[in-house]
Amino acid sequence: MTEEEQTSGSVLLVRPRAFAFHAEAAATNAFAAATDADVAERALAEFDALATALDGAGVETVILERDGPDAVFPNNWVSFHGDGTMVLYPMATAARRLERDTEALLPLLDRAGFAVKRTVDLTGHERHGRFLEGTGSLILDRPRAHAFASRSVRTDAAVIADFDAALGYSTLLFDALDRADRPIYHTNVLLSLGSDFAVLCSHAVPAEQRGGLIDALERSVIAVSFERMSKFACNIIELRGRSGPVIALSAAALESFTPAQRRQLEQFATLLPVPIPTVEAVGGGSVRCMIAEIHLPRR
Repeated sequence: MTEEEQTSGSVLLVRPRAFAFHAEAAATNAFAAATDADVAERALAEFDALATALDGAGVETVILERDGPDAVFPNNWVSFHGDGTMVLYPMATAARRLERDTEALLPLLDRAGFAVKRTVDLTGHERHGRFLEGTGSLILDRPRAHAFASRSVRTDAAVIADFDAALGYSTLLFDALDRADRPIYHTNVLLSLGSDFAVLCSHAVPAEQRGGLIDALERSVIAVSFERMSKFACNIIELRGRSGPVIALSAAALESFTPAQRRQLEQFATLLPVPIPTVEAVGGGSVRCMIAEIHLPRR
């Protein structure tokens, strides 16, 4: 597989037409909570604010519209790679599998000038109860063709093996538990990778695995607490903007960092915070979950 850059200047976003609390998904996502409020309209406003902020920073946005309570999180079902590969992933809940609308997606990418040269379809694992939810489950070190993944119901070693074989990756699989000793549902709520930095909730990783993981990241590591992780401090993403790198993150994530940690992040990129309290509270995911970065070649 051709070496690619860690960051992209183009992203896929999905504007959610029916955002709502998803009880089945919440069964394995301790970050999501039910509410009686009418959240769909507020989630749309938060989505539009993110899209506007990215556009203002010079990040190209390709926007698909979909129904489904969790449709705002496209990074769980698709990823795009520099050699023209598009990967489709097996999803843990049946309702979310309906989000994989390639009939609408492929023409959208084509109109934007991107070339999909092959599709790696891992969704057959769903028949066997094995799941791997995209870059929620896999944290990709793209230049090194290496990945990091924490074990959970949504992150299965057998699917990872197929991903590695198809894309020429090697993945470091590790354990990560919350304060109640439950597996953390997605790796990207405890770990993010930029070009030269990582943000990690190191306390979530067992002591006997922690040092090896930190060494393998080969980056300057900003370690955050469980409390900051719960505010989505790790659910951030570095992108290429018009004037240089930007880190897209939620307002809550930004506020959770200490002043010293903010200064550390600002050494690597301009911070681009967006308030998305409804998406975070009800959907149990944050800004990084809302973004599927596009690394595809241009036609």
